[in-house]
Amino acid sequence: MKPLWNSALGLLIVTGGLLGLTLPFGKLATATGVPPILWAFVISCGAGGVLFLVLLARRQPIALTRHRLRYFIIAAAISYAIPNLLLFSAIPHLGAGYAGIMYTLSPIVTLVLSILLGVRRPNALGIAGIVVGFIGAVMVATTRGVADRPADIFWVAIGLLMPVCLAAGNVYRSYDWPKDTGPIQLAAGSHLATAAMLIAGAVGMGQAGAFATLSEVPWLVVLQVLSAAAMFAFYFRLQAVGGPVYLSQIGYVAAAIGLATGVLFLGEHYQLLTWLGAAIIVMGVIMTTKAQSQTSVQ
Repeated sequence: MKPLWNSALGLLIVTGGLLGLTLPFGKLATATGVPPILWAFVISCGAGGVLFLVLLARRQPIALTRHRLRYFIIAAAISYAIPNLLLFSAIPHLGAGYAGIMYTLSPIVTLVLSILLGVRRPNALGIAGIVVGFIGAVMVATTRGVADRPADIFWVAIGLLMPVCLAAGNVYRSYDWPKDTGPIQLAAGSHLATAAMLIAGAVGMGQAGAFATLSEVPWLVVLQVLSAAAMFAFYFRLQAVGGPVYLSQIGYVAAAIGLATGVLFLGEHYQLLTWLGAAIIVMGVIMTTKAQSQTSVQ
């Protein structure tokens, strides 16, 4: 048996599991009164801070150039700040499990954007996967979250915006990747830029005083920071061991963790149509992932 650090499957499960923990952690935090913008700050500040310390220990400082600064700002906004703000705002209304299903739509939306922008040429399997994933998304959207308290359609739309932002971030990060810059440097810089944006937003919204709410859940803050930092460490190792196509499957594991914790520990219940739609989305993502793999081989 391969050790975890060299096992693509083991790394996939650990990385996706740590990502999935963000969903119940976020629901617990917002339920105690922590504003969504501050919880998103906790994640980016924690992950960015730990990764920055790793770079310092390796003596790999981030030299700021105009290109890198632009990359940090744009990637921070569309990859982390906006999606996490949407996620933690929607979770109290949709449920952690339902929000987790939205993660699985990101590869499909990424392929759609790649096709529209001419980054990738579509093939028949990819188009079929997009159609199947769209059908599943419509099925899930019609159930509107937790079975016994369906959310307003506004929050369903907010949830659906999350994979759109994540997909836009996926395309942008590949398109504008600065030369001679490693992934950990980009991740650290982007997360620290995200933290700066979120704290500025909190101050602008008059929520700076809400930092006191974090003292009510110190154990949860520590768990979230540790899981976020560990997730990115395993994330980059998974990319090296499994490659980008294999890496994209962490959304499956994250969604499964979100659904399981929501149902087993947070008292969430979902309609049969939600489960069927989630299964159809997974089928669509498998098809689009396979299509991308075929395209990269060609």
